[in-house]
Amino acid sequence: MIISSPSQPANLSGTGTTSSTSPLSEESVESDCNCAGAATAAGVGAGTGTTALMMGRAARQMQTPAMEAATSTTSSTTATTPTTTAAAAAAITTTITSRASLTRPASESELLVGTGTSGTSSSGGGRPGHRKSSLALALTPEDEPMDVYTRNLMDLKYPTVLPPNPQLKALLVFHKSDSICEVVTLACQRHQLDVTLVKSKEEALDTLQKSYATAQCYHLIIIDARSTKGLDAEHIARTIRHTHGHHLTTIIAVCKKSFFEKDDALIALLDAGVNRCIAETTNLAMCSVELKQILHSIIRPHNVMSTQQALYTALHRLKEVVLITDDLLRIQYANRATERLLNMRLDEIISKPLADIFVSDLSTISEQGKSIKEFDGILTVRRKNQEGIPMHVRVVPVACIGSAPTHLIFNFDIPGGGMDFIATLPQPKEAPRGSLHSVRRCSFDVRSIASDGLRRTSLAKLTSLPLEAPITKIINLLSQVQENCSADEARLIDKVLEFLKREGLYSPQMKEIRTDDPIATDLIGALLTGPSVYSSRRSSNDSIIRTGNSTRTAIVPAKMKANPIVMELLEESLSWDFDIFKLEEITDYHPLLYLGMEMFRRFDVFATLNIDENVCKAWLAVIEAHYHKSNTYHNSTHAADVMQATGAFITQLTNREMVMDRMDEATALIAAAAHDVDHPGRSSAFLSNSNNPLAILYNDLTVLENHHAAITFKLTLGDDKINIFKNLDKETYKSARSTIIDMILATEMTRHFEHLAKFVSVFGSEVEPRELVQSEEETSILMRRMLIKVADVSNPARPMQYCIEWARRIAEEYFMQTDEEKQRHLPIVMPMFDRATCSIPKSQIGFIEYIIQDMMHAWDSFIDMPQLITCMQINYSQWKKYDEQGVNTLADIMAKQPPVGNKPSNSK
Repeated sequence: MIISSPSQPANLSGTGTTSSTSPLSEESVESDCNCAGAATAAGVGAGTGTTALMMGRAARQMQTPAMEAATSTTSSTTATTPTTTAAAAAAITTTITSRASLTRPASESELLVGTGTSGTSSSGGGRPGHRKSSLALALTPEDEPMDVYTRNLMDLKYPTVLPPNPQLKALLVFHKSDSICEVVTLACQRHQLDVTLVKSKEEALDTLQKSYATAQCYHLIIIDARSTKGLDAEHIARTIRHTHGHHLTTIIAVCKKSFFEKDDALIALLDAGVNRCIAETTNLAMCSVELKQILHSIIRPHNVMSTQQALYTALHRLKEVVLITDDLLRIQYANRATERLLNMRLDEIISKPLADIFVSDLSTISEQGKSIKEFDGILTVRRKNQEGIPMHVRVVPVACIGSAPTHLIFNFDIPGGGMDFIATLPQPKEAPRGSLHSVRRCSFDVRSIASDGLRRTSLAKLTSLPLEAPITKIINLLSQVQENCSADEARLIDKVLEFLKREGLYSPQMKEIRTDDPIATDLIGALLTGPSVYSSRRSSNDSIIRTGNSTRTAIVPAKMKANPIVMELLEESLSWDFDIFKLEEITDYHPLLYLGMEMFRRFDVFATLNIDENVCKAWLAVIEAHYHKSNTYHNSTHAADVMQATGAFITQLTNREMVMDRMDEATALIAAAAHDVDHPGRSSAFLSNSNNPLAILYNDLTVLENHHAAITFKLTLGDDKINIFKNLDKETYKSARSTIIDMILATEMTRHFEHLAKFVSVFGSEVEPRELVQSEEETSILMRRMLIKVADVSNPARPMQYCIEWARRIAEEYFMQTDEEKQRHLPIVMPMFDRATCSIPKSQIGFIEYIIQDMMHAWDSFIDMPQLITCMQINYSQWKKYDEQGVNTLADIMAKQPPVGNKPSNSK
């Protein structure tokens, strides 16, 4: 396999290649051979040493952040699988990039990414026995010089893949054409850069979008950072970094000379993505010299690094099994062949101690690792859920920094030299279960992790609830039978279980509730029963309440970052005891805008959606404007609270190494922010009973949730200025839209027990099936639904003072609905919520007992957040205490409570 660039065909002549840049120095090639050369003798498969060489250099380069990014995207890269060992080795060898000496002292950021050149390969000359450089196929074992295995590893030199060598393009962002701008422009032209000048942030971003659409890019962007009044250089740099295709673009900020006396300002620009800050000057010679250093020490290495995706693509597609560990024998890299050999997914391999995949004693390798020597011998490999397999393994220690080994490269000899051997290995006794895939970080197997920690009482609790889902009992019985039957029978039962665990079989029916339990009868019945129950009690006095179709003007608070109190409070935005009511007060009832921007920033939503921060800010402002301030509960503060809980849950998943991918995080936060948008403050049953247009539109089915999802996309897509999805490709947008809609619809309470039964059945069954085919998408959907459901009704699991305030707000909103139902002679959906007779403690006790308790236990067992259970139990005890003391009304309860944030009136 030959790797070549469209503009630079592969050289097959065996002679050195040439380019427009200066040739590599011999010292720079030797610096890479310190890492790469040591791997030559190990070889791969049928004695091909070039693959091991590549691994040495790869191990050195993997230490840079850019290479970590390259590694994370390898799995999604499409490439042709090499057909022979020699071709694969050649492909990887040719992708190695050389490093040239710096022309000046390197900055810290430059030392991380290294430096290099697109110069020629070394050919001829050198030390005795040196192989001539070329881009041809690797030598066969018979043609390989024998002395290559005996020479000093530092003496070996290999060719490089030439990086792209297009016409360099520079984008200058200056708000006015003054003398400084003219000098910078002339300096760029002196170095033959194609210069484009723009005068505003909007024009710059539009130019970048157009260049990306035409498969072009700007290699250098110079921003005028002398005055924040003209241009916000920090914001522009951060936005450029979030734009696709510009993660390796060099960004330079032109600053005043006095700027370098302020460390904070300098660090802020560097953190925003600026590579280097230079002082303004009208001296063309000085500016030209500065630009030349930037071209050689930053742009050229970035250009070289851009070729490394080819290296990782070839490495991932190799038929040889390749592992890289650190000096403590923890696995740092594994290619696709390794996954198949070990019968494990990548997330199960990475960071795993090497001893976990070998049956053999590894002490010999550990001793060898203390010096630059190789290991060549037989080791027994442990496949998942199977007996060990003896294999010929070659190990090469590599010193990427200094003289002590920092990495070890493992090459496994595959009998027959191909993947057919792996295909013939016995299949595992337990099929891999569904996982939640991650692009940014390692994915996780949600079933295996959850089942290990999920309390086995979950299904037992379900049987005590006021519902009956026969499918749950059937699955339990079949699972128990499976434990005492033959293997063939067990497989048949597994197929039955697979069908039983699909959608549509988890719609439980309410059991007969005790007539002496009015709390359960009214509250649970109203929440979990569809509106058709009340359809026969229509009133002739029916009228239409607000439908939320009126246009609202979004008001973005000026100087969002100017309030230090808000910023200080938002530092704790992922804490479970976050004071959302204080945020409501100090932001003048704009908590969703402020908290939303903080959540988007923390979870890198701007980069995930490839969107400007101002678009997200405008979107949040519009969504918040369409929450009704007159609602005491279903307002933007509730939306912000659900969004905050969602962020806390995502963080907890990350802490447990159960990581959602970037898009899943973004869509979960978006769904949380918009899940109750344009809520009229009345239940779906009320809308159906009153012949509300929304109920008619949605046929009395999931009225509110359908409206929330529809209005979210209607608002978003109706105005390009707030369209946060406009830069996504069609497939990504389609997937994101589907996820957001599904999560919003999951908040409907009539399907509460259905979602809970499915979640518990999949993630915490009493007897776990030996083989359960559950796709990644199905497990992801279940987890996302439960996440937003718990976040939506998490009030009883919050600290007591917040729990009581939320109880006051929801009770007041229900009271207002009952008042209107009486006034209009409509059916009373929740008779117990009559402000003259209602017992707030009783309503909360019933809600916790029938709805919250089991769901929180199941979610805590999955996510491991014991504070949920602690807070819920404290609150439950307090409500019980109030009930025993006869403290029933809102006034009595609030009189016993200390102030919490802001106590709003019924209408904000």
